This record gives sequence, C-alpha cells and structure tokens, in this order.
Amino acid sequence: MSHRYPDPYGTGERPDHEPAADGYAGEEYQDNRYPDQHFDDARHEDERYEDVLHAGAHSGAYTGAQYQETAPAVQHFFGDEEPAPSRRSRRPSKEKQRRRRRRTIVMVTVLAVFAGAVFGLTVFLRDLLGMNEVQDYPGPGEGTVSFVVEPGDGPLVIGNNLASQDIVANPNKFVEVFQQESQGREIQPGTFEMRLRMSASGALGALLGDGGTAVHYAAIPRDQRQSETFDELVASTGIPLEEFTALAQDPQTFGLPEQAVSLEGYLFPGEYRFPVDMTAEEIITEMVQNALNALEEAGVTDPAEQYRVLTKASIIQAEAGEADYATVAGAIENRLRADNTETNGLIQSDATVTYGLGRKSYNLTPEEKADTSNRWNTYANPGLPVGPIGSPSVEAIDAAANPADVPYFYWVTVNLDTGETKFSSTLAEHGRYVAEYQQWCGTQEAGRCD
Repeated sequence: MSHRYPDPYGTGERPDHEPAADGYAGEEYQDNRYPDQHFDDARHEDERYEDVLHAGAHSGAYTGAQYQETAPAVQHFFGDEEPAPSRRSRRPSKEKQRRRRRRTIVMVTVLAVFAGAVFGLTVFLRDLLGMNEVQDYPGPGEGTVSFVVEPGDGPLVIGNNLASQDIVANPNKFVEVFQQESQGREIQPGTFEMRLRMSASGALGALLGDGGTAVHYAAIPRDQRQSETFDELVASTGIPLEEFTALAQDPQTFGLPEQAVSLEGYLFPGEYRFPVDMTAEEIITEMVQNALNALEEAGVTDPAEQYRVLTKASIIQAEAGEADYATVAGAIENRLRADNTETNGLIQSDATVTYGLGRKSYNLTPEEKADTSNRWNTYANPGLPVGPIGSPSVEAIDAAANPADVPYFYWVTVNLDTGETKFSSTLAEHGRYVAEYQQWCGTQEAGRCD
C-alpha cells in the first residue's frame, strides 16, 4: 500500500522503489499548498486542508525544518476523543440516508395532501357558487315529456319547473332568454309536449307555439270508471263536466251497440295529449276509437260481440292480476256455459255488485248479494251484467277474447299485496282458499280488506 505523505514512522526515508510524491524530495518537505497560516474556518472547510490534518494526526509530524509536529493542535481543535473525519468518512451513513429518504417521502406526502385539499376546496367553491353548473343544453333535446303551465305561472316559476323536469339546464338562463326573445308575448296555461334537455331558446319556442304544440295532457288508468275518467278530463282540459256527462247519455252517437247504457268500458285507458282547442265530443270520439281498435286487434269485429267481450274484460281487469287474466277469463267462460251446474250461470263477482251500488269494496252483505234490482249484481242475476264496469286494458281485452281452457269455476286472491290468486273447481276447495284469504286479512291493518 502506497501513501500520499512520508512513511508513518517520521524517518523521512522512503523505499527505493517508490518515487517522491506531492512535492516531497530529499530530506526536506516543502508543502507549497499550505503556507504557514492560522487555522480559520474557511481554510478548515477546505477538503485538501482536512486531508493534511488527517494525515498529520496519524503520522505525528512532518520531517524537515519548516514543519514541526502539528497533531496535538489538530487534536485539540477537533477534541480529544475523535480524530478529524476523512473525506471518505464524511459520506452520509446509511442511517442518515434513510432519514433523508423518510423526510423526502413525508414532504412529498404533505405536499400531495395539501394540493388535494386545495383542489377539493376549489371544486367546492365552484359548486357553491354555481360555476360548474351547465347553463344551457345544446338542443334540440330527446324523448318526450309533458309539461304543465298553471294559470298565473310567470317566467321564473316556469323556468324552475322546466329545470326540475330536466327540460332546460338552468332556470335563470330560461328567464334571460325569455326577456330577450319573447317580444312581449306571454306563455299561456296548458299542457305542452316538450323534449328532455332542450336549449332554453327551444323550450321557449315550444311554449310560445313556435316550435311545439300546446296540448292538454290526460292519463287515464286501467280499471277506472266513467265518472273517474270524466273528472280527470275536466281537470286536464278545463272543459265543464256537464259536457262530458251529456255525451255519455247518448252512447250510440259514437257507434256503440244498442245495448250500451253509457260510455263505460269504451273510454280506453292510456296517456293522451289533446290539442288545447279540442272539444269534449272530439276527445270522447278519440278514446272510443282506441277501444274499438283494441277489440279489432283481438279479432272481435261484431259490435254486439265487442260489447260482450268488453264487459267480460272489465270484470277480468277488476278481479285479477295481469298474470292471471287468461285463467280468470276461462273460469268466467265456464260459468257462462249452458251446461254449468256448479254455479248455474252465476258469475258471482263482488266487483260487479259494488259497481251497481256506486262504491268500491271487497265486502258485501247478504242482502246486497240477493238484490236482483241491481242490474250489475252477478250473484242474483245469471250471465254477464248489463254492461262494463270500468276501462279494461288491451291485455284484459285480449284475454276475454281468447280465454284459457281451464277446469276452474272459482278464484280468489288470497294476498292483496302480492296478488296471489288461487283457483278451484269445487265450492269446498274454494271455501278453503277463502278461509286463507280471511286469515291473511286478519294480519292486516283495519280497513285493508274492506
């Protein structure tokens, strides 16, 4: 191993095979790099100077006249216990490197959390201030939706209602467009056919009659009675009730057969959008035509047979769930057969009796069941009642026209919540199912089975 400075024994001698190094020659050591100066902080930090001190601390002293032993002074400067560190020993230890890495990771984590908090606060403030809200849809929109303008509704109320149905993106934008484009025109009350996600300008045009048709919207549920349907039409169109009831007194005007006693059953259920200038007679004509179309699609074209099928369909609609329509239709057909000795032609439907009594109920008294003056009483009068008892759906009409071939005469819904219906061929079996229904009713709140 070679040394940068004289041998550690201080003799000034070197092996013959090693040349002089670092300015050392002969018996005298001349170090021109480090002239005789005081130790100050700046020079002490010089790496070359530290190397000299380190070497001196280990060799004791340099030989020669110009340089005497310096180790004690150096040792006194750095302390008595440890020598001055060498250049190699000043490299960071593994523990220091680990601490430095941990500090770096902690700093990066803190900065990431801080940046996330700033971003979240920015998004929150933008949402709070409404900066992220869509101000307007590009249009023209999609789908269809009915929108109602009530009497007295102003632009702001209309804008809020439009936005709540997702017809426009922002109510304030709608008001702004109204002020710019309405040219003094007002939005009239009524029901309008609109689109979802329209531009504010497009929505305004539809409401002003420039891009849409003003309509009266009416939703007629299945199994709804004539009186209930008239109430819905009055509320939707504003046409007086008297106009509808007067039309119902002459059903043959609308092509109904002679045996029809009213418009009952022919006011076909569904969603309607009547133009605002449509009359009561035109409205009834459209609804009746829809019922006749459904009968024809089921293969029933004769007016008298249409009336019979429609009457039976209204009972099916009231008595069964959709999954059981065809089975109930088959049981009713069995009761109407001439060779029926099980019920002797009696349909025995609670729904028909209560229709004739002017109420909706599951409970009947013995006197009510025996009342033959009630022309809809199928307990006392054999065969079908004198007419339909509600508005049957297209599914009920199809089942009545095409009943299932079943051996049943009886049916009872044993759970009004699930609609579970049980069928039987004998009165004894039917009695057990009726008891099951009554047991279920006993677990329900008062009035559930009334």
